[in-house]
Amino acid sequence: MRAATTEVGDARRRVEQLLTELPRDGEEQLSFTQPWELRAFAVAVAAHENGLYDWSEFQLALIGAIREWQDSAGRRVEPWRYYDRWLEALESVLSGTGVLDGGELNYRKHAILTTPRDTDHHHARRDPVAVDPAR
Repeated sequence: MRAATTEVGDARRRVEQLLTELPRDGEEQLSFTQPWELRAFAVAVAAHENGLYDWSEFQLALIGAIREWQDSAGRRVEPWRYYDRWLEALESVLSGTGVLDGGELNYRKHAILTTPRDTDHHHARRDPVAVDPAR
């Protein structure tokens, strides 16, 4: 049991170190403004922790995504959002390693974008929860 506790502690320290390197809006506030941003951060950390890529590889991809956005900023109408670049870097690294297929990503992205916002999990449910005593 002690080894598992140590592994969790080590993982937590690595994640905390990565969090300290994130840009901040203020002295103490992390720059997560939407829930998906935290999820994107968590996916990137989990993929790194599972050995899918080196963190330095992700950092280089993020620098490249930011540089590409800056170079094309005059032609863009969308505002700057750090985690949009984060996702671009994550997609780039995972597709470069063969973990992520571009066609599958486009298919899933289309499915998500065409699903109405309040479908399933975005709308509060007041239905009673059934508990099966046999389980």
